[in-house]
Amino acid sequence: MKRTSTSPQVSRRSALRSGIALGTAAIVGSMPTRLLAEDHPLKGQKIDMTILGIAGWGPSSLGVAMSPLFAEYVKAKYGYDVTFAFQEAPFSDLFQKAATSLATKSQEFNIIISDSQWLGALAQPGWILNLNDVIKNNPGLQLDWYSKAVVDTYMTYPDGSDQIWGLPQEGDVEALFVRKDMLEDPEEQAAFEARYGTRLAQTWEDFAEMNMEEFEKIAEFFTRPDAGLWGFSQQYSRVYDFATCAFNNFLWSRGGSIWDPATGQIEGILNTPENAASLVEFKRWLKYQPPGATNFGIGEGIDVFVQGKVFSQIQWAAVGTAMISEELKGKVLVVPPPKHGTGADAKRIMSMGGQPWVINAFNDEAHMRVAIDFMNWWYLPETTLEFARRGGNPCDKATLSRDDFDDINPWNRTFKYMLEDGRSQDFWHDPKYSEMLAVQQEGYSAFVTDQATDPQAVMNYIACAQQQILFDEGVAKTEPSGICAGISL
Repeated sequence: MKRTSTSPQVSRRSALRSGIALGTAAIVGSMPTRLLAEDHPLKGQKIDMTILGIAGWGPSSLGVAMSPLFAEYVKAKYGYDVTFAFQEAPFSDLFQKAATSLATKSQEFNIIISDSQWLGALAQPGWILNLNDVIKNNPGLQLDWYSKAVVDTYMTYPDGSDQIWGLPQEGDVEALFVRKDMLEDPEEQAAFEARYGTRLAQTWEDFAEMNMEEFEKIAEFFTRPDAGLWGFSQQYSRVYDFATCAFNNFLWSRGGSIWDPATGQIEGILNTPENAASLVEFKRWLKYQPPGATNFGIGEGIDVFVQGKVFSQIQWAAVGTAMISEELKGKVLVVPPPKHGTGADAKRIMSMGGQPWVINAFNDEAHMRVAIDFMNWWYLPETTLEFARRGGNPCDKATLSRDDFDDINPWNRTFKYMLEDGRSQDFWHDPKYSEMLAVQQEGYSAFVTDQATDPQAVMNYIACAQQQILFDEGVAKTEPSGICAGISL
């Protein structure tokens, strides 16, 4: 197959701030002399590789921006040449772009940066490589991951099984970005204490113990529409999974569940009165957010924060380099999002983000070997450290346990904290993910934009439709009940 090289398309907001111009000496120069020019089946050959990744997403771009380091590494160690091209599509389109190519058994994309929820849809047809034997035969891939959440989110399908289909490219959690400079302003502190009779939070530790009731006072305090400032923002957009991830934070943290993965049951689990009440609460927080907040996705959120229009925002740690612009360096504190509830019952369970690497199962022998060499290189200690220094979020325990890891990026302490088991989790990896998501996004968006006004009816509509999808697939053991007949928003 003839390949044409293309330059990586780097996100205006993210990748340009991630330091991709760093040199290659740190990694290549650290290789022991005894490893140079080892015998290798590709020695003397030149291989062109293509990675498919997410457009405008800094971590995807980093994977390609760092590929020249890999090229120097394998040239010195194995004696072959490799170049990488980068193809991309937005979150909402990338799965279809990958599927269209893979369905023809093409090796157009040798390595794919997949969203975690796509593992089932890519694995079930046999489009991506099962990695169990690869890991077994490559000690460098037998890593100690930071938490079980890493394995559950980025690596396994079916859920709870021992079948590995992906390896973490970018770990990601939800974090609360707050304007530290505003918190530290003596006039703001005095005004807050006078109004609420309590001190304004100042430290990471203050926010780690905070619940939503306490945080609401801060959000209310900094909501000043006349001054063009609002206290808070999060994602409500109907695009892709934006509203779903944000609402799941409320649903899970308030004690709800979305399904039973063992039986595929959704009806009666998702559409409880308690989850309907959580949907009302999710919408209520719009009062502290700028006009147009129901259309906010990742990019819109970054823009209003960087422009100084909001005091705080729940946002993905992966876009930390974009959220903390040059003008905001030293002025932003990245902390755990607030707990829901009070006292000993208060808890936070947030959505996992991030993406795994997956390998095209139709690669020929040469491209498969390079892909596996690349994975072995990606998880070298010096590579994972370089990835972190450029703004990426590795997931191996060795890197995250370094004494200096928390100081590399402003969000690293919170990333580790939220990555620990029980604080963040992913949702379905089922092959019908996209169909289930479309129904859910439709319902949540309709409610927050006032197109639907009955929260229980919205939850019933979603649960009934998803139950039918999984029943038709053969995953759910029961078909939708009688209340689902003729249901609509």
